[in-house]
Amino acid sequence: MVLILAISLWRISRHRAVLDFQAAARARNAELHLNILLQTQAEMQGRIQTMAELFGARQAELDKSFRDKPDSMTARIGQTVDAQTGSTHESLSKLQERLAVINSAQNNIQSLAGQVAGLQTILFNKQTRGVFDQGRVEAIITDILPPGAYAFQATLSNKTRSDCIVYMPYDAPSLIIDAKFPLEAWNAMRNAKTPQTRHEAENRLRKNMEIHIRDIAQKYLIAGETQDTAFLFVPSESIFAAMHEEFEMLVQKAGCFRVIVVSPSLLMLSIQVVQAILKDVRMREQERLIQSEVKKIIEDVSRLDDRARKLQNHFRQTEKDINDILVLTSKPARRGAKIEALEPGFIKESETVKQELRPVTRHPVEDE
Repeated sequence: MVLILAISLWRISRHRAVLDFQAAARARNAELHLNILLQTQAEMQGRIQTMAELFGARQAELDKSFRDKPDSMTARIGQTVDAQTGSTHESLSKLQERLAVINSAQNNIQSLAGQVAGLQTILFNKQTRGVFDQGRVEAIITDILPPGAYAFQATLSNKTRSDCIVYMPYDAPSLIIDAKFPLEAWNAMRNAKTPQTRHEAENRLRKNMEIHIRDIAQKYLIAGETQDTAFLFVPSESIFAAMHEEFEMLVQKAGCFRVIVVSPSLLMLSIQVVQAILKDVRMREQERLIQSEVKKIIEDVSRLDDRARKLQNHFRQTEKDINDILVLTSKPARRGAKIEALEPGFIKESETVKQELRPVTRHPVEDE
């Protein structure tokens, strides 16, 4: 029992010693950690103080910058606002100009739309369309031919009235131009939406053209008064081309009736040919007058040549007289030089001078 008790006490004392050793180690570690913490705290306080100083300096700089910047910012904002105001004003001015141009263009478009509507009304109205085609023919004729070489709405000997008559030179028969193309049937054919309606419109166009061609041949082709051919004016180049492509037989039939289908450009070319013929006639009429004037010019040139030759002879005679005078005036100078030198034989030479200084006989000047 005593041994067990002694062992127990030894274990207890050993355990206490171990605990004391551990406690001392812990105390040393705690003291070491405390020292480290104190050192760290000191370092942290130094850093905090340094940071406080830095923050204080930065705060002072920020305060100064905030005190200085409002003035510069205000100036910059004012400049920016002025620039934006000027730019906005300029943009508004340009916008107003563009709006004015747009309004003008819109007014032009509306006016053009009204004109197109009026033109459409003209083209669909047979009577007004006839006036329109007549106006185109009149514009072509009056631009090329001189007044008196044509007439509009002239009445022929058979009491029929032609749209335009062109008087040919050399008392040749006049040329008749008709401006009543059946445009209604043509528009109906172009606006047809089904093959059947188009076929009906084509038949209608052929019928109207045949009737109109016969009327031209019967009314306007008068022997001895008009040419044996007449012009049927087509108001469009596209219609003229389509007529030759799609209705070639109809055009040939018109040729058989001595009716020529012409477009604006072809009519203009034909009238220019007539203009050239009229110019040639006028030149021939003025040929005698030109020859007479040329003859007078030749006579004037001949008289001018004769007078120039007479004037040339006058100049030649005057030149000869001047040369003789210069010869005579040079001799006294030589005689004077001899007198000054007291040359021998002065008396004989002076007598010779007297003979040479006799009056010179002038040649009479010829009159013109």
